[in-house]
Amino acid sequence: METHGEKPKQNVIAVIPARYSSTRLEGKLLLPLNGKPLILHTLERARMASNVSRVIVATDDDRIKRVVTDSGGEAVMTSVRHQSGSDRIAEVAVDFPDNTIVVNVQGDEPLISPLSIELAVEALRGNEEIDIATTCEKISEIDDVLVPDVVKVVRDTNGKAIYFSRSPIPYPREAVGEFGSLAAALKKNPALLSIFRKHTGLYVYRREYLLKYAGQEQTLLEGVEHLEQLRALETGARIMVVEVEDSSIGVDTQEDFDRVAEIMSRQPELV
Repeated sequence: METHGEKPKQNVIAVIPARYSSTRLEGKLLLPLNGKPLILHTLERARMASNVSRVIVATDDDRIKRVVTDSGGEAVMTSVRHQSGSDRIAEVAVDFPDNTIVVNVQGDEPLISPLSIELAVEALRGNEEIDIATTCEKISEIDDVLVPDVVKVVRDTNGKAIYFSRSPIPYPREAVGEFGSLAAALKKNPALLSIFRKHTGLYVYRREYLLKYAGQEQTLLEGVEHLEQLRALETGARIMVVEVEDSSIGVDTQEDFDRVAEIMSRQPELV
């Protein structure tokens, strides 16, 4: 597969947390997707990012490790006790050199855009005041605003995260008052969708901050919303949220898997 440019000398390492167990689609990372396991698609997409110098799969399952290494990729075994992808990545990052930039690429996103990775890395690298860079996308479907599985984010005027939530934020009070409900307001006035942004699960950390973060206890809001990024916000982290054009699909259900397979069948360059 072609990359987006020449690999830099800078130490930017992408780590893909790859847990075998999944509540809604067991063993999804090993499911065959257009001829090869899903995890290999994600690995290859991460490799295409021009400012990433190394990609490692961090897994808790020997089957995933074997699939990755047999394909020529790099994989390491990590603890089965980790509660989040960030904690799993931190176990690997302990051995990285100081000042390494660590990219967290979700293992179940086989359509992740290399350009999105590049933009998030550059956002962190270009601002020493930022602890984490992450990405968001415009929302075009009403259901994405309403369902809790789609995480919403609001930013300040400089692009830094103010809050992440499973609830619809910001809340268009006047429109809801006029039409009786948020769903009705969005249906009657689709332009309201433009105020919402979907948070996507790509994170870029400075190694030192990642290790500090992983050593912290779960915070109140993190526990309430089940969003690990809230731990970072609650403890004072500065998070830059970069809006990207290329959308990605996290494979959580059979329906997600079938959708990704259909997209790949129509766009063979993604395989």
